[in-house]
Amino acid sequence: MKTKLLLIILDGVPWRNFRRLFGNLEGWVEAGEARVWKHRAVLPSISASCYASIHTGVTPQEHGCTGNGNVFRLAQKDVFSQVRAGGGVTGAVAHSFWSEFFNRHPFDPVLDIEYDEPENPTINHGRFHTMSGYGLINQMTPSDVDLFATLTRLCQRFDLDYGLLHTCTLDSMGHRFFHDCQETDHACAMMDEMLAPFIPRWLTMGYEVIVTADHGQDERGHHGGRSALQQETALYYFGAADGPPSDTVIDQLQLAPTILSRLGAPPAETMRAGSFLT
Repeated sequence: MKTKLLLIILDGVPWRNFRRLFGNLEGWVEAGEARVWKHRAVLPSISASCYASIHTGVTPQEHGCTGNGNVFRLAQKDVFSQVRAGGGVTGAVAHSFWSEFFNRHPFDPVLDIEYDEPENPTINHGRFHTMSGYGLINQMTPSDVDLFATLTRLCQRFDLDYGLLHTCTLDSMGHRFFHDCQETDHACAMMDEMLAPFIPRWLTMGYEVIVTADHGQDERGHHGGRSALQQETALYYFGAADGPPSDTVIDQLQLAPTILSRLGAPPAETMRAGSFLT
Protein backbone atom coordinates (compact mmCIF):
# COMPACT_ATOMS: atom_id res chain seq x y z
CA MET A 1 0.00 0.00 0.00
CA LYS A 2 1.08 3.55 -0.78
CA THR A 3 -0.16 4.85 2.58
CA LYS A 4 -2.52 3.87 5.40
CA LEU A 5 -5.90 5.46 6.08
CA LEU A 6 -8.66 5.44 8.70
CA LEU A 7 -12.23 6.51 7.90
CA ILE A 8 -14.17 7.69 10.96
CA ILE A 9 -17.93 7.96 10.39
CA LEU A 10 -19.91 9.76 13.09
CA ASP A 11 -23.44 8.86 12.08
CA GLY A 12 -26.03 11.60 11.59
CA VAL A 13 -24.21 14.91 12.07
CA PRO A 14 -25.36 17.88 9.97
CA TRP A 15 -22.88 20.38 8.55
CA ARG A 16 -23.88 23.13 10.96
CA ASN A 17 -23.28 20.96 14.04
CA PHE A 18 -19.83 19.87 12.90
CA ARG A 19 -18.77 23.44 12.15
CA ARG A 20 -20.38 24.92 15.30
CA LEU A 21 -19.71 22.33 18.00
CA PHE A 22 -16.56 20.32 17.18
CA GLY A 23 -13.96 22.68 18.58
CA ASN A 24 -11.03 20.29 18.36
CA LEU A 25 -11.64 19.43 14.71
CA GLU A 26 -12.18 23.10 13.89
CA GLY A 27 -9.04 24.02 15.82
CA TRP A 28 -6.96 21.72 13.63
CA VAL A 29 -8.51 23.34 10.54
CA GLU A 30 -7.72 26.81 11.89
CA ALA A 31 -4.14 25.71 12.64
CA GLY A 32 -3.71 24.42 9.08
CA GLU A 33 -3.31 20.80 10.20
CA ALA A 34 -6.58 19.61 8.64
CA ARG A 35 -8.88 20.62 5.82
CA VAL A 36 -12.67 20.59 5.76
CA TRP A 37 -15.23 20.43 2.96
CA LYS A 38 -18.98 20.05 2.72
CA HIS A 39 -19.99 16.44 1.97
CA ARG A 40 -23.38 15.68 0.39
CA ALA A 41 -25.07 12.32 0.92
CA VAL A 42 -26.83 10.22 -1.69
CA LEU A 43 -30.61 9.85 -1.82
CA PRO A 44 -32.23 8.42 0.15
CA SER A 45 -30.11 10.01 2.85
CA ILE A 46 -30.83 7.12 5.19
CA SER A 47 -28.10 5.34 7.11
CA ALA A 48 -27.87 1.92 5.47
CA SER A 49 -28.18 3.36 1.96
CA CYS A 50 -25.35 5.78 2.69
CA TYR A 51 -23.13 3.08 4.21
CA ALA A 52 -23.50 1.05 1.04
CA SER A 53 -22.78 4.01 -1.24
CA ILE A 54 -19.76 5.24 0.74
CA HIS A 55 -17.98 1.91 0.24
CA THR A 56 -19.21 0.83 -3.21
CA GLY A 57 -19.15 4.24 -4.88
CA VAL A 58 -22.54 3.66 -6.51
CA THR A 59 -25.99 5.10 -5.82
CA PRO A 60 -28.74 3.32 -3.87
CA GLN A 61 -30.60 3.05 -7.16
CA GLU A 62 -27.72 0.84 -8.37
CA HIS A 63 -26.75 -1.15 -5.28
CA GLY A 64 -30.38 -1.61 -4.24
CA CYS A 65 -30.33 -0.76 -0.53
CA THR A 66 -33.40 1.42 -0.12
CA GLY A 67 -33.21 1.83 3.64
CA ASN A 68 -32.44 0.32 7.03
CA GLY A 69 -35.01 -2.43 6.55
CA ASN A 70 -33.36 -3.67 3.36
CA VAL A 71 -29.86 -4.87 4.30
CA PHE A 72 -28.18 -7.69 2.39
CA ARG A 73 -24.78 -8.76 1.06
CA LEU A 74 -24.02 -6.24 -1.69
CA ALA A 75 -23.09 -7.47 -5.15
CA GLN A 76 -20.75 -4.61 -6.05
CA LYS A 77 -17.04 -4.49 -5.34
CA ASP A 78 -16.22 -2.20 -2.44
CA VAL A 79 -13.38 -0.47 -0.60
CA PHE A 80 -12.60 -3.52 1.52
CA SER A 81 -12.46 -5.92 -1.43
CA GLN A 82 -10.29 -3.54 -3.45
CA VAL A 83 -7.83 -3.00 -0.60
CA ARG A 84 -7.58 -6.76 -0.25
CA ALA A 85 -7.06 -7.10 -4.01
CA GLY A 86 -4.17 -4.66 -3.68
CA GLY A 87 -2.57 -6.75 -0.93
CA GLY A 88 -3.72 -4.65 2.03
CA VAL A 89 -5.11 -5.58 5.44
CA THR A 90 -8.55 -4.28 6.45
CA GLY A 91 -10.45 -3.81 9.69
CA ALA A 92 -13.78 -2.41 10.85
CA VAL A 93 -15.29 -1.38 14.19
CA ALA A 94 -18.88 -0.64 13.31
CA HIS A 95 -22.59 -1.40 13.40
CA SER A 96 -23.47 -4.90 12.22
CA PHE A 97 -25.00 -3.55 8.98
CA TRP A 98 -21.44 -3.07 7.72
CA SER A 99 -20.65 -6.73 8.27
CA GLU A 100 -23.83 -7.76 6.46
CA PHE A 101 -23.09 -5.51 3.49
CA PHE A 102 -19.44 -6.41 3.05
CA ASN A 103 -18.83 -9.77 4.70
CA ARG A 104 -21.71 -12.14 5.56
CA HIS A 105 -25.50 -11.93 5.63
CA PRO A 106 -27.41 -12.54 7.81
CA PHE A 107 -25.41 -11.34 10.79
CA ASP A 108 -24.71 -14.05 13.36
CA PRO A 109 -23.89 -12.33 16.68
CA VAL A 110 -21.86 -15.32 17.87
CA LEU A 111 -19.76 -15.77 14.72
CA ASP A 112 -19.63 -12.19 13.43
CA ILE A 113 -19.47 -9.87 16.42
CA GLU A 114 -15.69 -10.39 16.58
CA TYR A 115 -13.48 -12.18 14.07
CA ASP A 116 -9.95 -12.29 12.71
CA GLU A 117 -9.83 -13.86 9.26
CA PRO A 118 -6.54 -13.05 7.49
CA GLU A 119 -7.64 -14.70 4.23
CA ASN A 120 -11.03 -13.02 4.06
CA PRO A 121 -11.39 -11.17 0.72
CA THR A 122 -13.11 -8.18 2.36
CA ILE A 123 -12.86 -7.43 6.11
CA ASN A 124 -9.98 -9.21 7.85
CA HIS A 125 -10.56 -7.99 11.39
CA GLY A 126 -14.13 -7.19 12.44
CA ARG A 127 -15.50 -5.86 15.71
CA PHE A 128 -19.24 -5.24 15.38
CA HIS A 129 -22.19 -4.27 17.56
CA THR A 130 -25.90 -4.74 16.83
CA MET A 131 -27.68 -2.08 18.94
CA SER A 132 -30.40 -4.69 19.50
CA GLY A 133 -33.29 -3.18 21.45
CA TYR A 134 -32.61 0.31 20.08
CA GLY A 135 -35.44 2.80 20.49
CA LEU A 136 -36.26 6.33 21.58
CA ILE A 137 -35.73 5.50 25.25
CA ASN A 138 -32.96 2.89 24.96
CA GLN A 139 -30.20 4.11 22.67
CA MET A 140 -28.15 0.89 23.02
CA THR A 141 -24.99 2.56 21.68
CA PRO A 142 -21.48 1.60 22.89
CA SER A 143 -19.19 4.18 24.46
CA ASP A 144 -17.33 5.93 21.68
CA VAL A 145 -14.07 5.88 23.64
CA ASP A 146 -14.34 2.09 23.62
CA LEU A 147 -14.84 2.08 19.85
CA PHE A 148 -11.91 4.44 19.20
CA ALA A 149 -9.71 2.36 21.48
CA THR A 150 -10.77 -0.87 19.76
CA LEU A 151 -9.83 0.50 16.34
CA THR A 152 -6.49 1.69 17.70
CA ARG A 153 -5.78 -1.75 19.13
CA LEU A 154 -6.62 -3.41 15.79
CA CYS A 155 -4.15 -1.06 14.11
CA GLN A 156 -1.48 -1.97 16.64
CA ARG A 157 -2.06 -5.73 16.50
CA PHE A 158 -2.62 -6.22 12.80
CA ASP A 159 -1.03 -3.18 11.13
CA LEU A 160 -4.20 -2.34 9.23
CA ASP A 161 -3.79 -0.59 5.91
CA TYR A 162 -7.42 0.51 5.95
CA GLY A 163 -9.66 0.80 8.99
CA LEU A 164 -13.28 1.88 9.28
CA LEU A 165 -14.93 3.16 12.45
CA HIS A 166 -18.64 3.87 12.60
CA THR A 167 -20.65 5.07 15.61
CA CYS A 168 -24.38 5.81 15.87
CA THR A 169 -24.30 7.85 19.09
CA LEU A 170 -25.01 11.28 17.60
CA ASP A 171 -27.57 9.96 15.14
CA SER A 172 -29.42 8.36 18.07
CA MET A 173 -29.20 11.54 20.13
CA GLY A 174 -30.55 13.55 17.20
CA HIS A 175 -33.51 11.23 16.72
CA ARG A 176 -34.29 11.45 20.42
CA PHE A 177 -33.73 15.16 21.11
CA PHE A 178 -33.44 16.66 17.58
CA HIS A 179 -30.40 18.70 16.52
CA ASP A 180 -31.03 22.11 18.05
CA CYS A 181 -31.05 21.52 21.78
CA GLN A 182 -28.83 21.42 24.85
CA GLU A 183 -28.66 17.62 24.92
CA THR A 184 -27.36 17.24 21.37
CA ASP A 185 -25.03 20.23 21.67
CA HIS A 186 -23.44 18.54 24.66
CA ALA A 187 -23.28 15.15 22.91
CA CYS A 188 -21.47 16.69 19.92
CA ALA A 189 -18.99 18.49 22.17
CA MET A 190 -18.39 15.29 24.14
CA MET A 191 -17.80 13.31 20.92
CA ASP A 192 -15.28 15.93 19.79
CA GLU A 193 -13.48 15.72 23.14
CA MET A 194 -13.39 11.89 23.13
CA LEU A 195 -12.20 11.65 19.53
CA ALA A 196 -9.51 14.33 19.82
CA PRO A 197 -6.78 12.37 21.70
CA PHE A 198 -6.92 9.54 19.17
CA ILE A 199 -6.31 11.65 16.06
CA PRO A 200 -2.68 12.62 16.83
CA ARG A 201 -2.10 9.06 17.97
CA TRP A 202 -3.32 7.69 14.63
CA LEU A 203 -1.28 10.25 12.74
CA THR A 204 1.83 9.26 14.68
CA MET A 205 1.11 5.64 13.72
CA GLY A 206 1.35 6.67 10.07
CA TYR A 207 -2.33 6.94 9.16
CA GLU A 208 -4.13 9.57 7.18
CA VAL A 209 -7.51 10.24 8.78
CA ILE A 210 -10.89 11.23 7.37
CA VAL A 211 -13.66 12.22 9.79
CA THR A 212 -17.14 12.65 8.37
CA ALA A 213 -20.76 11.49 8.69
CA ASP A 214 -23.04 9.46 6.47
CA HIS A 215 -25.74 12.15 6.43
CA GLY A 216 -27.13 15.05 8.48
CA GLN A 217 -30.42 15.51 10.34
CA ASP A 218 -33.07 18.20 10.15
CA GLU A 219 -34.87 20.24 12.83
CA ARG A 220 -37.15 17.33 13.70
CA GLY A 221 -34.41 14.73 13.87
CA HIS A 222 -35.23 13.32 10.46
CA HIS A 223 -33.12 12.31 7.48
CA GLY A 224 -33.68 10.29 4.34
CA GLY A 225 -34.95 12.99 2.03
CA ARG A 226 -33.63 15.95 0.09
CA SER A 227 -32.76 19.01 2.14
CA ALA A 228 -29.51 20.65 3.12
CA LEU A 229 -29.82 19.64 6.78
CA GLN A 230 -30.58 16.02 5.89
CA GLN A 231 -27.98 15.58 3.15
CA GLU A 232 -25.09 17.89 4.00
CA THR A 233 -22.38 17.10 6.52
CA ALA A 234 -18.69 17.95 6.92
CA LEU A 235 -15.59 16.02 5.88
CA TYR A 236 -12.29 16.65 7.70
CA TYR A 237 -9.05 15.37 6.19
CA PHE A 238 -5.74 14.92 8.01
CA GLY A 239 -3.05 14.03 5.50
CA ALA A 240 -0.53 15.16 2.92
CA ALA A 241 -2.63 15.05 -0.25
CA ASP A 242 -3.79 18.12 -2.14
CA GLY A 243 -7.51 18.76 -2.21
CA PRO A 244 -10.02 21.02 -3.96
CA PRO A 245 -10.91 24.59 -2.95
CA SER A 246 -12.58 24.93 0.43
CA ASP A 247 -15.98 25.76 -1.09
CA THR A 248 -16.10 22.48 -3.04
CA VAL A 249 -18.94 20.09 -2.20
CA ILE A 250 -17.77 16.48 -2.01
CA ASP A 251 -20.18 13.97 -3.54
CA GLN A 252 -20.59 10.87 -1.39
CA LEU A 253 -19.74 8.64 -4.36
CA GLN A 254 -16.25 10.16 -4.39
CA LEU A 255 -15.26 8.66 -1.05
CA ALA A 256 -14.58 5.10 -2.27
CA PRO A 257 -12.30 6.04 -5.19
CA THR A 258 -10.57 8.69 -3.06
CA ILE A 259 -9.76 6.25 -0.26
CA LEU A 260 -8.46 3.69 -2.75
CA SER A 261 -6.36 6.26 -4.57
CA ARG A 262 -4.69 7.31 -1.32
CA LEU A 263 -3.96 3.68 -0.45
CA GLY A 264 -2.72 2.82 -3.93
CA ALA A 265 -5.36 0.10 -4.30
CA PRO A 266 -7.20 -0.53 -7.58
CA PRO A 267 -10.61 1.15 -7.89
CA ALA A 268 -13.48 -1.02 -9.09
CA GLU A 269 -14.79 -0.40 -12.59
CA THR A 270 -18.16 0.54 -11.04
CA MET A 271 -16.60 3.42 -9.08
CA ARG A 272 -17.11 6.11 -11.66
CA ALA A 273 -16.74 9.26 -9.53
CA GLY A 274 -13.37 10.99 -9.37
CA SER A 275 -11.09 11.24 -6.36
CA PHE A 276 -11.20 14.59 -4.55
CA LEU A 277 -7.62 14.18 -3.23
CA THR A 278 -4.49 14.13 -5.38
